[in-house]
Amino acid sequence: EIVNAVASLSRQKIGALIVIENGVGLADIVETGTMLNSEISSELIINLFFPKSPLHDGAVIIKDEKIVAAGCFLPLSSNNSLSKELGTRHRAALGMSEKSDAFIIVVSEETGIITTVQNSSISRHIDSETLKNTLNKLFADSDNTIFKKITSG
Repeated sequence: EIVNAVASLSRQKIGALIVIENGVGLADIVETGTMLNSEISSELIINLFFPKSPLHDGAVIIKDEKIVAAGCFLPLSSNNSLSKELGTRHRAALGMSEKSDAFIIVVSEETGIITTVQNSSISRHIDSETLKNTLNKLFADSDNTIFKKITSG
């Protein structure tokens, strides 16, 4: 579901910022947004980021099998070596990765390029298959049932 949503957002050049909680809890970040506790679906993710929707500017936080919140504010990285071609979403993703072990997916609204960030490491120009494989590696060994929701599709 997540991979399908990201691929669709990329094709449509709709900006997105998706944070998948890993070991470090993100309750303080969740509180900055609107609580949803919704099932994960590609349709909901796409609608949350659709331009002019009330929650499209912030991050979506995913934990276990739920989209727990949307419209969340992330800490911005103060890393000055970040490329000027990367915008606020990328700076927020990097900032989040500096403070947690979350896996973050960014879709550029200008280019549609998919970027992933984890542990302060940025990977750009990610395609759907690479994203799916990366998520498989990250979550396959866990007993986390989010694995099925992330990789389906």
